[in-house]
Amino acid sequence: MPFLIFPIGLSCTPFFFFLTMYTSRQFQSPEYQYNPHNPPWQKLLWVRQNYPDNYVDETFLDELQRNVNVRSYDYWTTVFESGVITQQISSVVIFIAIFIYLQNNIMSGHHLIWTGSLSTGIGYIFWDLIMLKTRNNYEFKRLSPILKTLTSQISHDTIWALTVICFLINVLFHDYSTQTSIIKIPGSLSTNAAIFASVLLASRLNTNTDVFGLLSFAVEWFSLFPIFRRHLKDLNSKIQVMLTLAMLLVCVVLFFPISKAVVFIYILGFIFLTFICPYWLIFIQKYKNEIHGPWDEARPRLQRPRRNLYRKKNIKSMPS
Repeated sequence: MPFLIFPIGLSCTPFFFFLTMYTSRQFQSPEYQYNPHNPPWQKLLWVRQNYPDNYVDETFLDELQRNVNVRSYDYWTTVFESGVITQQISSVVIFIAIFIYLQNNIMSGHHLIWTGSLSTGIGYIFWDLIMLKTRNNYEFKRLSPILKTLTSQISHDTIWALTVICFLINVLFHDYSTQTSIIKIPGSLSTNAAIFASVLLASRLNTNTDVFGLLSFAVEWFSLFPIFRRHLKDLNSKIQVMLTLAMLLVCVVLFFPISKAVVFIYILGFIFLTFICPYWLIFIQKYKNEIHGPWDEARPRLQRPRRNLYRKKNIKSMPS
């Protein structure tokens, strides 16, 4: 979850609480003298009262509420929920490893195309035809020569820097929420950043087949696979853990021949996000002090639209 990435976002509202208490004691008008015959102070602007404009009554903090919306987290539940973050990071690491294999001619574009198409077909069948219909990815075949030479004049350092920035945007702005009742499409900013990074990397490949294979894999990996992962998480929580460990193992196996230092850093980051960040979040939660009171902005209560049950009933009863 995003709160694992930034666990130090504590509320600064206690400052306003102490400021209000200090104001109630120190910032009264020096000309005001307490009069027991005055009517009680009311929080009404349209009523003329015998009190100065900067008067703060002692009953002002009677409606003070502390930590009303604070949610307490369980350690192992938070560890389990951190799997969606590590899975997304593992997806980026696996994709970079596939690109390196293509660039070094360790893997051919034909094998990647067949593997990606077969995996997509198996996932489509496993999902029991729930996945939305997508357009044929072979449209990239015609665009492969254009995409290959699109950024050929840009230096390698610029390509690597832009790729890192795009993948960081993909990880930071990815939709980590899970809703069992709604099949959500991944966020457009995150997906577009990943596809743009794929186009940048594809321009460094040698053949049009490799470009087509990498872009087809990018569409399947960054557009379809997040939906499939969310669906697996909704089916069974054990599958979520197994998928997280499986992606960790794939990352280690793919990157171990490339760089052992990257594998070591990746494992340390995995341990930090999975086990240390949840403990950190729970530890600093006791310092959270969220207050609500009459100074908060008013929130309108929106009525839910009424469903036309009669029309819905008639639609169901219509012969197909």
